[in-house]
Amino acid sequence: MRAVVIREHGGFERLEFEDRAVPEPGPGQVRVAVKAAGLNHLDTWVRRGIPGVTYPLPLVPGCDGAGVIDALGPGVDGLSEGQRVVIAPGLTKADDEFTAAGMDQLSPGYGIFGETCDGTCAEQVVIPARNALPLADSVPFTEAAAFPLVTLTAWNMVMRRAQLQPGERVLVHAAGSGVSTAAIQIAKLAGAAQIIATTSSEAKAERARELGADEVVDYTDPEWSKQVKAATGGRGIDVCADHVGVATFAASLKTLVRGGRYVFCGATTGPKADLHLGLVFFRNLSVLGSTMGSLGDMHQLVGLLGAGKLKAIVDDVLPLDQVAEAHRRIENREVFGKLVLEP
Repeated sequence: MRAVVIREHGGFERLEFEDRAVPEPGPGQVRVAVKAAGLNHLDTWVRRGIPGVTYPLPLVPGCDGAGVIDALGPGVDGLSEGQRVVIAPGLTKADDEFTAAGMDQLSPGYGIFGETCDGTCAEQVVIPARNALPLADSVPFTEAAAFPLVTLTAWNMVMRRAQLQPGERVLVHAAGSGVSTAAIQIAKLAGAAQIIATTSSEAKAERARELGADEVVDYTDPEWSKQVKAATGGRGIDVCADHVGVATFAASLKTLVRGGRYVFCGATTGPKADLHLGLVFFRNLSVLGSTMGSLGDMHQLVGLLGAGKLKAIVDDVLPLDQVAEAHRRIENREVFGKLVLEP
């Protein structure tokens, strides 16, 4: 089979291709013929490398994928060859108290395809059977492949960590990102009274409105936080969902009502921000970190995908040969939603 391989960290040239033997599934595993592989910002970080983080190179990248089961390992029940599946991106390696409590993403043994083990940018991939989630015939493989990681991340942020309630107001930063396109939909589905998104592009602003954003603010305006407050009639925001980092952190806190919640899953503009402690405790604010989500929630989300209540936003579909071009577009923020590769 053909696969993308990262042997050394660096630029786009580090995305190499090689022919590998077709992997055989072991006990409790299935092999999936990959029909589509979704890309994430995480893929670009894995390729470039992060100081202090060790990846198991050589590594096949790719967290997300969808396809057809073409082989079953010993002991697999409830799945069959020829079945359409979407791949849950999180790997649970230990049966500990976190997994038992339905919070497997907090387990010390937790991993992600394409980061801690070979991923989906290949013609075939072997995965644990519990990571193969049945996919409705109505959902195209390309949409399914763009769905799991960002939607699970957004769901955990908005619904689990921030516990968004019907009638609350939500601010979603960087509307064109995969996580943010999911967060807007989730907030709408949860009954948010008002959804405000930020972006710097009118084209992206229009697409954010189509997803459910009531207002869109240009974050390049130094006074963007005042625009957000004004859009709420001066009331403020109940929940802010962010992954931008230092560039938006301080101003985001100022948009929150008393008892408001700021939840974030990343820090693309830098991880070190100043925190005014008085602002937090006087106004009873919560600053919440969030990473991935549980396998149980992934099952629920795939059900919502099949029912048409949530969808993946696919910007473009490219052949696997153009993986470097896909990475370039992601890094240059030329994407609204997700890019998908077809082997």
